[in-house]
Amino acid sequence: MSLAIFIAISASLKGGEVELVEKPDDSVNNSNYVSNREPLKESALIKLPIGSIEPEGWLKRKLELQAEGFHGHLMEISRFLKKEQNSWLSPEGKGKRGWEEVPYWLKGYLNCAYVLDDKEMIDEAMVWIEGALNSQKEDGWFGPDKKRSGVATRLSGRDDLWPNAIMLFCLQDYYDVSGDERVIELMRNYFKYLAKVPEDKYLLGYWPKMRGGDLLYSIYWLYNRTGEKWLLDLAEKNHRRTARWDEDVVNWHNVNIAQAFGEGATYWLQSHDKSDLLSAYNNWQKVRDIYGQMPGGMFASDENCREGHDDPRQCVETCGMVEEMLSDETLMAITGDTVWADRCEDVAFNSLPAALTAEMDGIRYLTAVNHVISDDEEHNPGIQNGGPMFHMNPHRHRCCQHNFGHGWPYFAQHLWYASPDNGIAAVFYTDSKVTAKVGKAGEEFIIKQTTKYPFDEKVYFKIASGKPTEFPVYLRIPGWCSNPEVMVNGEEYAFSGQDDGGFVKISRKWQKGDSFQINLPMKITVRKWTKNHGSVSVNRGPITFSLKIKENKFRSGGTDKWPAYEIHPASDWNYALELADSPEETFELVERVWPSDQMPWTHEGAPIMLKAKGRKIPQWQVDRFKLCQELQDSPVKTDEPVEDITLIPMGAARLRISAFPTAGQGENAAQWQAPKIPELLPYSASASFENDTLEAMYDQVHPEHSGDHSIQRFTWWDHRGTQEWVQYDFDEPKTVSKTSVYWFDDTGRGRCRVPKSWKLLYKDGGQWKPVKTGRKFGTKLDKWNTVSFEQVKTKSLRLVVQLKQGFSGGILEWKVE
Repeated sequence: MSLAIFIAISASLKGGEVELVEKPDDSVNNSNYVSNREPLKESALIKLPIGSIEPEGWLKRKLELQAEGFHGHLMEISRFLKKEQNSWLSPEGKGKRGWEEVPYWLKGYLNCAYVLDDKEMIDEAMVWIEGALNSQKEDGWFGPDKKRSGVATRLSGRDDLWPNAIMLFCLQDYYDVSGDERVIELMRNYFKYLAKVPEDKYLLGYWPKMRGGDLLYSIYWLYNRTGEKWLLDLAEKNHRRTARWDEDVVNWHNVNIAQAFGEGATYWLQSHDKSDLLSAYNNWQKVRDIYGQMPGGMFASDENCREGHDDPRQCVETCGMVEEMLSDETLMAITGDTVWADRCEDVAFNSLPAALTAEMDGIRYLTAVNHVISDDEEHNPGIQNGGPMFHMNPHRHRCCQHNFGHGWPYFAQHLWYASPDNGIAAVFYTDSKVTAKVGKAGEEFIIKQTTKYPFDEKVYFKIASGKPTEFPVYLRIPGWCSNPEVMVNGEEYAFSGQDDGGFVKISRKWQKGDSFQINLPMKITVRKWTKNHGSVSVNRGPITFSLKIKENKFRSGGTDKWPAYEIHPASDWNYALELADSPEETFELVERVWPSDQMPWTHEGAPIMLKAKGRKIPQWQVDRFKLCQELQDSPVKTDEPVEDITLIPMGAARLRISAFPTAGQGENAAQWQAPKIPELLPYSASASFENDTLEAMYDQVHPEHSGDHSIQRFTWWDHRGTQEWVQYDFDEPKTVSKTSVYWFDDTGRGRCRVPKSWKLLYKDGGQWKPVKTGRKFGTKLDKWNTVSFEQVKTKSLRLVVQLKQGFSGGILEWKVE
């Protein structure tokens, strides 16, 4: 609900009516497809059975690339998908690799196989589906059982309900195609098991509690097919035990937000309490108000949202993108509010394509709106995660590597929906064919859609099969389109002043040979992000544009069959836009031939570009974390000459500037300040963990506490109970008399502790000698441990630690004075 007043406008046509409506009529029940049973509220739209929609064009090519790429062959790459001793394939639920990775992968793999009707893939997926179906115990539990553990959880065994919640989606999708009653029986028995779990033992732990909404969806799915009232009691318990997303944003992990923000709206189907419905809108808006002041549909959360880290150079996980899309598709069905389709398209067109290589043979964990290098380096704490999070690597990024795969298949399955009044709704526009039952008698119709949307504004429809039948057709109006035009069998209808989305509803008797069309005029617009330094983004319809940065893509690791890649900039990226008085004066649209390979999300294949003007900002460079420096206030004063620059669709740019500063002169223009990069000392150590960095000790980023995981750290992991050292080396002899150490300690999370003891040595000639002091070498948590000593002049200092028995250790910061 956009919460705006919607004015319905209608016009008559030969044998029917064309009108603008906010959403389909949900006061009636669809008689052709399974929809919500009472007392659940009728959804405004109904997902069609898998196989009803056949994508064509670029979307089909995306799915083919996914099948040909690493995700379609992940069983050859991922250790979690090895069948030997895999607990997901064990009737007893025993073995290894029993957490989220298998169902994450299967969710995308199975649905990609179904959409493409790929028999070989379906056969492979069925190995895992049969494994799940054959694993149910007498008490109702299924899947990996006792001693199950995961990479990112402390829960074990049956306490962890999260992996099974994902597998339920896979089983529902399998049932949708097969009608296999074993799925209904498994889910009924599993939910009976869950109904008996005491409330204080239900949805324990971090991941299950945050993502309990996925389980709620599955409970309603079964209820709508069996009508068993006890399932509604389980749904109420599930809602009570889920994190209270119906009250506020309760967690700031990007995937949790994208996946769970709409839980209240799902429960609204049962509660009928409008505040539950509105919680989805409020949560979405709150996150964007604080961390989403940028284009692309997502928000700044490179693992978690962090206060003060709201710049477009901050990232979001690929997992977060696909979960946002699925949430939007689900909310589109629940509410009928086209704003959710707009939001889904924003992510699908502007963010997701750039998170993978164009060939879909590599994936990166994190992608930013302003992203100027995709390498295998560490960028923490500029981003929260340690490790090479920008590396296009099919072998890394465990959760995204497995989970991203459902993004495009589910998008394809939601191009069309059934409406409660036995009609059909075209919600996402792309080349496709839908076969659907319509009208009171359930007559089967085939409708073909042809378009170059989102790059072009015309969408054509042709009814390829169907006997004369009365039913409504709904055509979505995107929120950015104010004057849609419709044509039905040659009759034209135009609407103006429509800026709240909604649908064009065409009610008539349809038959084979009928045609209709919707035109969605696209204007070039400039959006100003006032809360993010007055930066701007450039849009045309649903497409946002990025600076075209030449990309130097080269192999960097991986294997010969499945290589990994880095992408480095081969042209300048530090431009401010030179804006004229209007977008028409500022930009020139260039339309190009449609790519024959159906790959428009590339530099070479992009069917539209914009010619623009820009000025370089020489001081705008990468910062100490090797990230694009954060934005500063616009307009920016720059004396650089005006240059011709090219903007391409954001989704086609793996390296991109999409939130631009603007150039200006006069009193209102600000001088850009170059990033301050501290001088690092040469360093070495007896050992260093590959995912940590020695630079952390002297990066001048001070921790909040000893367990601070938001910044870089140095550790001696996995050396435990040993004597270790780390040292600084100076170019010239340096006089020092004080040192301060902030120890790393991850008690409760890992195996690093403050050391048992330590000492400081300095190099005198060729010998290491201890500094002279009467002070204690402290090992206190959450504070600087400072030692003053007799002044020495040296070229090297060595800090020597004795690690505690059974534990490793590390340093967050080490200062010398």
